[in-house]
Amino acid sequence: MNRILTGIQSSGTPHLGNVLGAMLPAIELSKENESYLFIADLHAITTIKNREILLDNTLKTTAAWLALGLNTTTNILYKQSDIAEVTELMWYLNCIVPYPMLANAHSFKDKLNNLSEVNAGLFTYPVLMAADIILYNANIVPVGRDQLQHLEITRDIAKKFNHLFGETFVIPEAKLKETNVIVPGTDGRKMSKSYNNCISIFADEKILRKEIMGIVTDSKGLNEPKNPQQCNIFQIYQILAPTDDSLTLERKYKNGTIGYGDVKKLLLELILETFRETRCTFNELINNRSHLELELKKGAEIASQTANSVLKKVKNNLGLMGT
Repeated sequence: MNRILTGIQSSGTPHLGNVLGAMLPAIELSKENESYLFIADLHAITTIKNREILLDNTLKTTAAWLALGLNTTTNILYKQSDIAEVTELMWYLNCIVPYPMLANAHSFKDKLNNLSEVNAGLFTYPVLMAADIILYNANIVPVGRDQLQHLEITRDIAKKFNHLFGETFVIPEAKLKETNVIVPGTDGRKMSKSYNNCISIFADEKILRKEIMGIVTDSKGLNEPKNPQQCNIFQIYQILAPTDDSLTLERKYKNGTIGYGDVKKLLLELILETFRETRCTFNELINNRSHLELELKKGAEIASQTANSVLKKVKNNLGLMGT
């Protein structure tokens, strides 16, 4: 059995893109593998500087995992900051990571035009990510193509440590997401909180409706033929709907027998129906903070055992403690 590791930043309540692109595939993998799933609140503080927002995001992310069906009896769900060993390991790794490796990381290069806004945490982001992975002897890390570089950095760091100090870490392998679901946002770009183009499937229905009705389209009228493959609404609908329903809607686009307003209503109905039970469970969980905290504590206790065992080996190989 492989050990799978997946992390989701607590930078906000998970949106439709997070759910379809990362969370549901991770839950599917967890049914046949041992999975460590963590809420990356340490990563989140590179950008979030508000205590209440960070705490709220963490609890909502926890509630989303549980509402989507993650089994915490057979898998480990924990909060990154509850595992002190991860920041200790990060320091040891920092001492062997060359500057050019971090300077070439996408997470840093994307911010080169605003260096005054780059904090040290953002610069060393890939090292913390490496510590997150190799601290738990993870064999497999599911990633999208845009995340491959960070996993390659992790592999390079682990190999270098093993070369310098002896066999210590399992070298993780990337598992490219087979479906590679990229959910378009309301403006057509990849759905992302940083673009403010998300569909908030756990939000109040009024908010969800407003977001969907705000999806950008071209100016073609009701009776004009339309290209479904160039329509943001259809692209999202197609991911969620049964094939027959998608084909029916596609014909209506091409025949000019449906308008964008009606398609948006269809998408809203589809999302509400698809996630009806999930949304209800999420609302129940978010009002039971003690249960969410208990779930995270339970997961952290198990994750800490693995982390402590690996860190002891790291320190011994470094010469920081006796055998």
